[in-house]
Amino acid sequence: MCGIAGVLLKRGCADEGALRRMAGALAHRGPDDLGVHVAGPLGLLQTRLSIIDLEHGHQPMADGPLTLAANGEIYNFIELRRALEARGRRFTTNSDSETILHAYALDGLHALASLNGMFAFALYDARRAELLLGRDRLGIKPLYYAQLPDRLLFASELKALLAVWPGEPALEPGALVQYLQNHFNTGGRSLVCGIRRVPPGAALVVDAELQLHEHHYWSLLDVPSRQLHFEQAAEEFEPLFRQVMLEHLRGDVPYGLFLSSGVDSGVLLAMMSELTGQPVRTFSIGYRDASISADELPDATAIAHRFGAEHTEIVLDRDAAFRRLPHTIWATDDLLHDYACLPTSFLAERAARDLKVILTGEGGDEVFAGYGRYRRTLPQRWLKNLVSPGSGGFRTRGQWTSGWIRRAFGAELKAAAAAHRAPFIAAWQAAPNAWSDVTRCQFTDLCTWLPDDLLVKADRVLMGFGLEGRVPFLDHRVVEFGLGLSDALKVGGRQGKLFLKRWAERRIPPEHLWRRKRGFYVPVRQWLRGEFLDGLAARLPEHPVIQRWFRPEGVATLVREQQRGGNTSRAIWGLMQLAIWHRIFIEGHVPSRDEDPLEWIA
Repeated sequence: MCGIAGVLLKRGCADEGALRRMAGALAHRGPDDLGVHVAGPLGLLQTRLSIIDLEHGHQPMADGPLTLAANGEIYNFIELRRALEARGRRFTTNSDSETILHAYALDGLHALASLNGMFAFALYDARRAELLLGRDRLGIKPLYYAQLPDRLLFASELKALLAVWPGEPALEPGALVQYLQNHFNTGGRSLVCGIRRVPPGAALVVDAELQLHEHHYWSLLDVPSRQLHFEQAAEEFEPLFRQVMLEHLRGDVPYGLFLSSGVDSGVLLAMMSELTGQPVRTFSIGYRDASISADELPDATAIAHRFGAEHTEIVLDRDAAFRRLPHTIWATDDLLHDYACLPTSFLAERAARDLKVILTGEGGDEVFAGYGRYRRTLPQRWLKNLVSPGSGGFRTRGQWTSGWIRRAFGAELKAAAAAHRAPFIAAWQAAPNAWSDVTRCQFTDLCTWLPDDLLVKADRVLMGFGLEGRVPFLDHRVVEFGLGLSDALKVGGRQGKLFLKRWAERRIPPEHLWRRKRGFYVPVRQWLRGEFLDGLAARLPEHPVIQRWFRPEGVATLVREQQRGGNTSRAIWGLMQLAIWHRIFIEGHVPSRDEDPLEWIA
């Protein structure tokens, strides 16, 4: 796992000093090594977190006219290497990334389809004077780029691009409204005008004149629906998931597991214990406030003990969690309203003391239909679609009501507000008509919420501590299998994820699998009160970003509503994060791990 960045100029020679500034912004992603390569108009760099072939595998790596800087893991590198060697290629390292070079040398863009894993890479072909920017199928690994008049910049994180940005960055109003209403912004545009994301399952080919061609090598739209009985599906899934898990456990460093009280991490624990025959290092989090009934720690600890895990419990209180907020916003890079980023930060910090790799259960709910929002009745969907048409009654409601939009949004945000659902509508309508509503819901989340919320958290919060996160449920073979199942194997009554739960019963107690889903709960509403809220009321309306994009008197009213016992905590939290993000990414300040968030809003 690493950080990559670089530049391709129309004319002239790449500036090594600028590359090193980008590298400094990515040092947390790769504390073990730094490589910088300059060749005329091309500059490449990699900050390395060594996982496979610790002594070798330095990057950027070259093979004749090809030069590569890669981030991530190619899980099938052993099998792929054998196939490439049989076709005459000769390897110089045992690095999984080297397979990208040789596969491209033989197959060009068609090589992308042979890579199983999570990756983002930059590969320069000097013969064709072309730069290839590739990203994995589900968007597990990030890759941003900016097309400027005289150069193309690219990097694993926004902060590396902003380290060499010409002038003061400007916010993109449409992306800002998406963040406020949807809790994240999704699609090609980032929150910064001019910076875009390479799409999942795609590669950008950039020629010497900086012209871009987008090549898509994989799509969820190609997944067929299959009518399998449970026994048939289980017979197929058992060897598939076993192979996926074996590949995800490859590495030359120790690994562990983030363990909740849910199905997905429980399945991973059972499989890891079975395949390794060793106690698994597990990490769970809870809260010091005993009144918080949704605390997952007791149930997580119980399943850890059942499998003989070497278990670590972390207990949080409000002050510690709030003081981690500026660092977490810095780490996530993109603005995220996901409360779970805070406990994930503490889990990552603790695990990184001993480990370099952690497995997590992200993707299980999207792939096997675990969310309650996938189980709405037809009348419920019909009514929601009548009020907010375009997405079949799915993801129809924004976080801000129309009343608060009128009172608190500035003119530019009001003008952009109507389009905040556009990504969900586009995904819903792109799905084949033959798909069921449940499959369309999964597809919509897999295209939007997954890459631009859950996987931002899973990659960047962990990499903020130099920790690699692996997500076996998002191996593309598992995704294709789960998405293609019939509704009867996905949802029924008040239960979701039916197939995975029934399949897991051979390894995990039924009472653990079939209890009500809790989710990764964070008690922000209970915490956002008292002196902290009073301090926020004094500072937030005066912040420059609030003054620029909002009506300060409306924001002050929003905070007063929370002080009077109302519930505007989600909107306030979003504004608080925006103010801190602005100070970090626009004003250029970098927080430590432990900061008073109110001081960052002063």
